[in-house]
Amino acid sequence: MKLLPENIQVLYIASSNCMEPYVEIIRVKDSKRRLSLCSSEDSEVEEPEYQEEGDDAVPVLNEHSQLLGDQDLEQLVAHLPARIQCHSWQLVYSTAVHGSSLKTMYRNMKGLDSPVLLVVKDMNKKVFGAFSTVPFRVSKYYYGTGETFLFSFNPTFQVYRWSGENSYLVNGKMDSLQIGGGGNGFALWLDADLNHGASFSCPTFHNAPLSNQEDFIVQDLEVWTMQS
Repeated sequence: MKLLPENIQVLYIASSNCMEPYVEIIRVKDSKRRLSLCSSEDSEVEEPEYQEEGDDAVPVLNEHSQLLGDQDLEQLVAHLPARIQCHSWQLVYSTAVHGSSLKTMYRNMKGLDSPVLLVVKDMNKKVFGAFSTVPFRVSKYYYGTGETFLFSFNPTFQVYRWSGENSYLVNGKMDSLQIGGGGNGFALWLDADLNHGASFSCPTFHNAPLSNQEDFIVQDLEVWTMQS
């Protein structure tokens, strides 16, 4: 039998949660970031496996981010679902490039079928946002999966995952974008002009308010899509 190079690993993946066992040949480096490919239904309930500390993986961005530095990117990548941690990031919307319009943001994501990351910087220099496996769109109903989460920086990095208490994950309206709910307000709310926003603690994520003030003014906003 021919010996494999040291940087190659053969994985035999079998689990009661998976459709069927299979063999996958990958680089040892990549194996640190892989999860078993289980059903999407299970992924909404189970905690995802994160990167090992020290991997220091920074995604490849097609453009420079005005809001996220390398350390910020490393922290975010470690909390993404393992299957997309190595995907490249494409800037799909930016207030600096496209102006301040929720309608334009929806239009730029039309036809996308990949996860998105929303990043907001308010006038107090606080940076926060949300990850969604479903692109933002106008809908009568809430949508999204249990992998949706909120995050905030300044002074420390915090992640707020889906609590499972309700399904008020993401709701796109022509006059607002709403993420989380069920309590006294939305976890993150943005108006039609992407100028004003609000953030409250809510049952969907058991989050603290993302901004220093429950009502805030948006300074900059970016939306990134993650594609293989």
